[in-house]
Amino acid sequence: MTGAEQSSPQTDPAENARASDADREAIAEMLRIAAGEAVSTSQSWTKGSVWLTNARTYGQLQALVADLPGHRASVSRHVTVPEPETLALKTTAPLLKQSGQWTVPRRITAESTTGFITIDFTRASCAHREITVDAVTRSGRIRLILPPGWAARVSPSSTNTSHISNKAAETADPDASTVILTGHPLSGYIKVRQRRRR
Repeated sequence: MTGAEQSSPQTDPAENARASDADREAIAEMLRIAAGEAVSTSQSWTKGSVWLTNARTYGQLQALVADLPGHRASVSRHVTVPEPETLALKTTAPLLKQSGQWTVPRRITAESTTGFITIDFTRASCAHREITVDAVTRSGRIRLILPPGWAARVSPSSTNTSHISNKAAETADPDASTVILTGHPLSGYIKVRQRRRR
């Protein structure tokens, strides 16, 4: 438990939700107004200019404006409630793809008989530090695509690990996510790869 959680028994449940661009823009505007009105000008604007672009969650954004009046109401109106905690993907069809802009739950199950499942995290929004992926395939294939900065680890409880390929980083960047993969390929394959940094 962090110091912030200990000092605030009424912690907002959305505090760990991943912040959007709208969240950051709202905070930037609040800091600009504070600087113009000389409300904690030096402290607020210095904190904002250094940390604003690095803030990933609602809680981190809130900390930047903690000394400004009325900050909680202004920030919270932009917060998106996280999606349900489990996503189930199952197919016997040739192709099933989870990609684009979507919200990553804490747990994902993927099961393929003969088809090909792709789970692409590169444009997804994720508020969790760890995501559990349980993948089962008979003769099909399951592929995970991670964004730069993320990491993936294969759980020791996986089976037939010669059919599991993990080409992602072992350690995630600060504030990035780690995928914990439990794989059970029979004659199919499970692969994890990572987008390159531009």
